[in-house]
Formats: sequence, C-alpha cells, structure tokens
Amino acid sequence: MAPTQAQQKSARAKVLAGGKPAKARTQRYLKSVEPQLREGAKRTLLLKGIKCSQAMGNLLKDMRAMQAPNAKLLSKKNQIVAFDDIEGQQSLEFLTTKNDCALFALASTNKKRPNNLVMGRTFDHQILDMVELGILRYKSIQDYGGSVPKKRIGSKPLMLFLGDLWQHDSNCKKMQNLLIDFYRGDVVSKLVVSGIDHLLVFVATQPQEENSNPNIRTDPKLIIHQHTYFCKLKKNPDDPTSKVPVPYLIPCGPDTTMQIRRTQFAEQDLWNLSLKQPQGLKKKKKKNKSTNIFGETIGRLHIEHQDVSKMGGRKSKALRRAEQTAKEEENAALEDELGREKEEMDGEFKQTYGFDEE
Repeated sequence: MAPTQAQQKSARAKVLAGGKPAKARTQRYLKSVEPQLREGAKRTLLLKGIKCSQAMGNLLKDMRAMQAPNAKLLSKKNQIVAFDDIEGQQSLEFLTTKNDCALFALASTNKKRPNNLVMGRTFDHQILDMVELGILRYKSIQDYGGSVPKKRIGSKPLMLFLGDLWQHDSNCKKMQNLLIDFYRGDVVSKLVVSGIDHLLVFVATQPQEENSNPNIRTDPKLIIHQHTYFCKLKKNPDDPTSKVPVPYLIPCGPDTTMQIRRTQFAEQDLWNLSLKQPQGLKKKKKKNKSTNIFGETIGRLHIEHQDVSKMGGRKSKALRRAEQTAKEEENAALEDELGREKEEMDGEFKQTYGFDEE
C-alpha cells in the first residue's frame, strides 16, 4: 500500500531539504513514482459517483476490459462531484495519486444529469482537463452474446476518427487527444500484426436543433458515436500464397453515443508545461547530413581554404640536404646573373664616356 498524502508531502520536503525519508517503504515508493526518462502506459482509475445505475456500472467494467491491465475499478461509491466543486477535485487528485493513476473516469446518475460520465487526466498530481459526457445510447460487450473473443492483454487498438469536426472544432481536437490518451495503451516502437485485435471508431456530429423562435440562437452540443470492432485475421482468399492476412471486422462492443455537456480544459501555460519533454529525449539535429533516394547517407564538409606552401611536415635528412643544395645552387645562379649584368653595365658606361683602362 502506498503512503498517505501527508507522508508523501513530508517525505518530499525532506528530500528537497537534502535529507532522506525516515521509512524505507516511503523511499521505495518515492523512487517508484518519480519521473522517468521514458514513461510506460498511463493507468486509469474508474470510479462510481454518489449514485450510479447498473448500466453505468457495466460501462465502467467494459472500459476496464478495454484498458486492461492498466485500469483499476473501485467498487464503492464516492461522494465526489467533479465540476464546480473544489473538494471533489481534490478528492480526485488524492485518489489518483494514491492509486498511481494519471487518467480517471467518474460515472454517476441523477435527475438533472442522467447517465453522466466524467473523463479526465492529471499532470503533476493535479487535474489537467476534464470532459463531462452524457451517455445517450449504450450497448455493452455482454449484449453481443459473448461469442466475440475478448481483447488480449497488452494489445493495442486501431483508432479511427471520422468527421470534419475533429480538425475544425477546438473542443473536438482536445477531446480527440483525450481519447487517444485513454485507449492507446503501452508506448511501443514495434508492433506485430497479431497485437492489433480491436478497432475503435469515433464519429463526431453536430445536429441542428429545431428552434421555434428564430431570434433565439442556440449552440447545439457535440455528439460522439463510438463503435468497437474485433479484427479477425484470415488468409487472403484472392491470393492463397500471400502471407499477409486480411482483417475481418466483427462488432463486439462497447458501443456508445456520447454528448458533450461540460468541459474544463487546461490553461495554455499549464498545457505547454505538460508537453515539455526531458532533455534526454530530444534528438540532436544532424547538420549537413541527408539521405538520398537509394538510402545512402550523404554528408557535406565545410573546410576553409588551405595554403599548401605554408604547411609544414616531417622531413627526412636526405630531403633536408637536397633542399639545402637546391638553395645553394639557386643562390650561386643568382650571383652569376648579377655579376654578368654588372659587367654589361660597366662596358656600356665605358663606351659611352670613352674611358679606357691603362
């Protein structure tokens, strides 16, 4: 069992002050929950509100089956109101921290908001964003008779988002990011074909509400349809020799129709802070390096102009003697040439002014 929130705060205070927690259990817990360079799959905490119907309880069970083994379902009901209640949000932060979960889903039912589902996530043990959904239609996995195989543990689903609203509506964009965070599972670099056994299809629509008074403008709420299919891999009937299987989609549930009631998304500063990556994950940009169409790596070197005449190198004794002999011959030839020029100038001077040697 994890330490209480008071014990965690006192242990963190000691760590920041330069000391160590008193209990070894607290030390092990803080080491297990401290930020890692590469985090694993996010865990989800599934809760029941003050009042929860049987259908909403079945929905939480189906969500646990879709997210297994990274989901935890609490059977007891909780006196929690997520929206417009600071104490309820503090309770959610406490429960998610205690159970080491970054995602949560709270199901409840009341007269004002029947079949209510609140989905959200936390960052640094604080609520990052929440979305309140009204379940208009729900068809569980048990309604399909149980003939369809269950989701394999550790498998990853394919997710398909249909509709222009996912790209143009700001709430839909943030809702899409939340849904991907909920169902993506473990972060992997490679995936086998058998590891994809389910397909989640999300369709976003915005129905036009009929209004008798044209002067009153209403903002219709977004509706999201979720359909789940099981991917059954079979041999290609058109090409029996092919090793690539062909997927056949079988409806398996859960299927829901959700209406967005209220939203509470993070501020831009907190959102940017949550997107910040550790220094070790950032790849250094490789300059002057590219790959051509053949997959060959091509590099470009930038070297300054070099004066070869001034470059010194190792010289042997024979080369030094040859260089000295060449210099002596060059000096002797230069002196001979200067002597000949001097004699020619003296001869011209004597002829011009008539000086004869006696």
